Amino acid sequence: MSLNNQVILITGAGGGLGGTAALALAKQGAQVVLLDKSIPKLEKIYDAIVNAGGPEPVMYPFDLAGATEAQYQDMADAIEQRYGALQGLLHSAAELTAYTPIAIHKTQDWGHTLNVNLNAAFLLSRVLLPVLQKSAHASIVFTSDSAARKSQAYSGAFGVSKIALEGFAKILAEELEAGGKIRVNTLVPGPVNSPLRKKVYPAEDKSTLPEMDSLAPIYCYLFDAASLGITGQIIDAQNFTL
Repeated sequence: MSLNNQVILITGAGGGLGGTAALALAKQGAQVVLLDKSIPKLEKIYDAIVNAGGPEPVMYPFDLAGATEAQYQDMADAIEQRYGALQGLLHSAAELTAYTPIAIHKTQDWGHTLNVNLNAAFLLSRVLLPVLQKSAHASIVFTSDSAARKSQAYSGAFGVSKIALEGFAKILAEELEAGGKIRVNTLVPGPVNSPLRKKVYPAEDKSTLPEMDSLAPIYCYLFDAASLGITGQIIDAQNFTL
């Protein structure tokens, strides 16, 4: 139980990777705050954690794209009031409408995707930094995509958001490194049998892909003491060994 007494907030906790991370971290004793706009999905991962014997999680229904700055701040204030400090923040929420040529990319889809994948990560990180800094050590983990560094055709707003997110994570890591309290890293999960992967590659043979729970050890590593001092890194799950 290497994460006992650690409070970790997870966005997109009702999704495939977010739920996988939430369950893995809770099994190690973490008190997880589950953030997602879908209450049924939150309830599903809540039940999975409780049934696995993890600490009872907290569900926080929240629309990353639609929330105001004041609502983001209210969330941060509520977490500080309840826990006093925060030891982890996992940005796992992702929006991908479809792979689309730029020539026909809808403006509404472009804006919504950037709001969820990039702007929300900025806002949430900013309002939670004071709460994270109240911990002796804390970890922020962003979730990118293996296509980000390839600038893959048709990846549209999703591809742009992940390219920008990796840059944002590096800037934040450099700004916080001197303080020695908060480490910031980016996880590239690689091809796994996730709902998002199924949406992008519906004809792919998913039996050849690793299951999502294969990422559990990496999620635990990024939030437990083993990763202290590791910051500003892009960690590719396919090439990473513990």
